[in-house]
Amino acid sequence: MRKKANKSGVQRLNNAIRPILRQLRPPENLTVSQWADKYRILTSSSAEPGAWRTSRTPYLKEIMDCFTDPHIRRIVMVASSQVGKSEMELNVLGYIMDQDPGTAILVQPTLEDARKFSRLRIGPMIQSTPVLRRKVRAMSEGKTKTILQKSFPGGMLTITGSNSASALASTPARYLIGDERDRWAASAGDEGDPWKLGAARQITFYNAKSIEVSTPTVKGHSNIESAFYEGTQERYMRQCPECGAWHDIVFDNIKFQYETKQVAGKPVYSVTSVGWACPSCGCLSDERTMKHQPAKWVAENPDALASGVRSFWLNAFSSPWASMTWNRIVMEFLMAKNDPMKLQVVYNTILGQLWEDRGDLVTDDTLLARREDYGAELPEGVLVLTCGVDTQDDRLEYEVLGHGRRGETWGIHKGIILGRPDTEEVWERLDGVIEHDYEFENGKTLRVSCTFVDSGGHFTRNVYEQTWKRSTKRVFAIKGSNQDSAPYTKPPTQVAIDPHDPQKRTKCYLYTIGVSAGKAAIMANLKVQKPGRNYCHFPKGEGYDESYFSGLLSEHLTMHAAKGGATKWRWEKLPGHERNEPLDIRNYALAAFETLNPDLDAAERALQGAEAAPTQRPQTAKQRHKKKKHSPFDDW
Repeated sequence: MRKKANKSGVQRLNNAIRPILRQLRPPENLTVSQWADKYRILTSSSAEPGAWRTSRTPYLKEIMDCFTDPHIRRIVMVASSQVGKSEMELNVLGYIMDQDPGTAILVQPTLEDARKFSRLRIGPMIQSTPVLRRKVRAMSEGKTKTILQKSFPGGMLTITGSNSASALASTPARYLIGDERDRWAASAGDEGDPWKLGAARQITFYNAKSIEVSTPTVKGHSNIESAFYEGTQERYMRQCPECGAWHDIVFDNIKFQYETKQVAGKPVYSVTSVGWACPSCGCLSDERTMKHQPAKWVAENPDALASGVRSFWLNAFSSPWASMTWNRIVMEFLMAKNDPMKLQVVYNTILGQLWEDRGDLVTDDTLLARREDYGAELPEGVLVLTCGVDTQDDRLEYEVLGHGRRGETWGIHKGIILGRPDTEEVWERLDGVIEHDYEFENGKTLRVSCTFVDSGGHFTRNVYEQTWKRSTKRVFAIKGSNQDSAPYTKPPTQVAIDPHDPQKRTKCYLYTIGVSAGKAAIMANLKVQKPGRNYCHFPKGEGYDESYFSGLLSEHLTMHAAKGGATKWRWEKLPGHERNEPLDIRNYALAAFETLNPDLDAAERALQGAEAAPTQRPQTAKQRHKKKKHSPFDDW
């Protein structure tokens, strides 16, 4: 009897101390992704219930595993929806509870968001993952079992809103996780910046970790954007199957075709093809091919590792789920493209891009509505014609632009010549544009006086050769300079048509234009509301449609930080504007007029029949210093 009683007592003692001894086990040597692969179970409400597989979202592995890197103190993730960023946060929380416990604060935009995230995401994760269910349930009995607080051996998780000063300012915490940072309150009550309040709670912890996660919002007003640029600035890049170059797959390089039909007076779209064009070689690859290509994170600012900050930017083009195919992404864009509010949602939550406020610029619809009926090819007031040409791999895009006094301009014709720029047919068709007799209502005509052709891209040698052949027609090659201080126009240089020719005997003129100065002048002129000085006229038809004005208004001047604390201004594409060729060709046509520097008085007399039309060839450097230039943008 005594032996049986002793055995019973030992059993009771073992049962009493077993849970305590279990908690004294050292943590396993696991990274967050390894822990998730071993223990995490997704609930039946998940898109893919069952055991977690990091291989399903390989881009999350690097992000999760740097949490266990002792050299990293802060992780920033900018991401679209449907890429698993919330699951990444949940895996980190699970790892904390099970392997490396400590006090943690999870901050949502509002307290209501905090309750919802706890009830719908954290609670189900704990219940479906046995190692968490045993620990958290054992410690969450009685009064401590609340929605906004989860206790576990060695630590506690507080879930709160960015607008709650009490939780952020009072609890020391080793871990700080901020979800949807761009939706946070500007101030936690009267206490100030919520993130700084939370970060202040970590000061006493030598091994503190913080994570910031959000979809981006408006450029220049995005907290997550600022945080991203403080880190390594890593992009998820894939290797081109044709040339081997590594690139981030972004919407600007997605090429698609679609059809539109009207149903009940509303447009209905169907996407017929989608592919990615490699920026290096121009080759087109489909979604299936690219998603099976090698991929890796590439840092633009690796020096940030020294400060312990890694930052990542991810969009939905890498999403593995059927609900976010490239075809579906394009459909979402098409359905939202005519509504700026809807389009911003697409850019932020799907394309993973910042939305840029257009500010006080005119809109596409405003310019579309002010188109005029000229009554003839050339309206009264036009004195000189120039042409700007942009060179693409499969076409030339051009605009013939009319110029009058005091900087007033008239769009005459915008067109596309399909074909590779290394074929003679394309250039012969351009000859038809610049040699055409454009007619006024009274029967008098003008021809294009000067044409500037962009030599950038993959056909530089062809542009040099073709413009050299047409130099007597005043057709010249140009290249753009993006430097802030670059003058709009300057004297040309001579360059060898064939750089491999040892003699380099055949040379053409090459003009360099300051594209920033030209774009600034264009945007300023577009704001002019009344015909006259610097006003821009546009005709009905002649290629001046919705896509033209979208391209003309495709860029916006933004300020960026430069080395040494200085600032740098740069022209960048606006969301929702895929093509910028209309802006470029107008820039080239204006630069051609600036360089041509015609005598407008003589041009007007010629049109009245007094003398031959005076168009002069652009001056060389030797000629130019003898005569002071005058700009079409001066206040005459």
